[in-house]
Amino acid sequence: MAIVVIGAVFVDVKGFPEDNYIPTGRNAGRVEIVHGGVGRNVAEDIANVELRPRFVSLVDDDDQGEAVLKKLNNHKVDTRFVEQVPDGMGMWLAVFDNTGDLAGSISKRPDLSYMAQLLEEKGDEIFADADSIVIEIDLDKEIIKQVFKFAKKYNKKVYAVVANMGIASQRRDFLQSTDCFVCNVLEAGILFVSDFSKLSPEELCLELKEKVRRAKIPAVVVTMGGKGSVYADMHGNCGICPAKPVQVRDTTGAGDAYCAGVAIGLTYGKTIEEAMKIGTKLAASVITLSENVCPRFLPRELGLDIEVEDLDK
Repeated sequence: MAIVVIGAVFVDVKGFPEDNYIPTGRNAGRVEIVHGGVGRNVAEDIANVELRPRFVSLVDDDDQGEAVLKKLNNHKVDTRFVEQVPDGMGMWLAVFDNTGDLAGSISKRPDLSYMAQLLEEKGDEIFADADSIVIEIDLDKEIIKQVFKFAKKYNKKVYAVVANMGIASQRRDFLQSTDCFVCNVLEAGILFVSDFSKLSPEELCLELKEKVRRAKIPAVVVTMGGKGSVYADMHGNCGICPAKPVQVRDTTGAGDAYCAGVAIGLTYGKTIEEAMKIGTKLAASVITLSENVCPRFLPRELGLDIEVEDLDK
């Protein structure tokens, strides 16, 4: 049994200035290269809560791809369904300002065409005993269709996260088949063609519950950075979870860790409000680091009644 995560792998190249960031100038600083990608980050975050997620993805058929697999395996991610193919990984180039916020980025998407074939051939083995499914909702349509086919066949809940909201906003029909969609406030604005950026959590609650109801999306959770996060479902329920105040070093991966926490909580019996608290704790732990993922937690530290055995095996 495991949470199945379907998503892409990226190599993240991140630049950090030594002083105040000047957008049009030369900025002295440091450059770090880390493994990234929304799906990959979520899988490793789940593994760092001492759960054993099953990752479905592609990596390059070279040393860099081998390095990604080695790290995931070291974190106890099940990589049996990660295939090595040409151009299997993407790349994300990002520059951060002196406060740790993203100042600009460019990404190259991987070629994920082989993943649909992988799901067609091995879908039953992948999904039959899954605890739940987490998917990047902006993957190729054929991949999404395959995932929902198996989710329906085996009655599995699907939690969605997003890497490219411009693509995901065209997938409203798929979002209606999810159990919960997690995004940030800017992405929610793109989805609902609204400007939420200046709203308080209380104001967003009121806006969101009406828009979610009309869109017939079962549940949406929206992160608002230091303002916390908000949820609404299509039955008119909504709520707010405050943020944890921490020193920000790098915001990369915080949203992915938050999604991992929400998916973990909802998978293992927590209410959506309780799951949001887990997501908030994981996200807060990420932004204090330069890594893209959370440090290790035991399930009981997050209020999960899950016994974990043989952690080092």
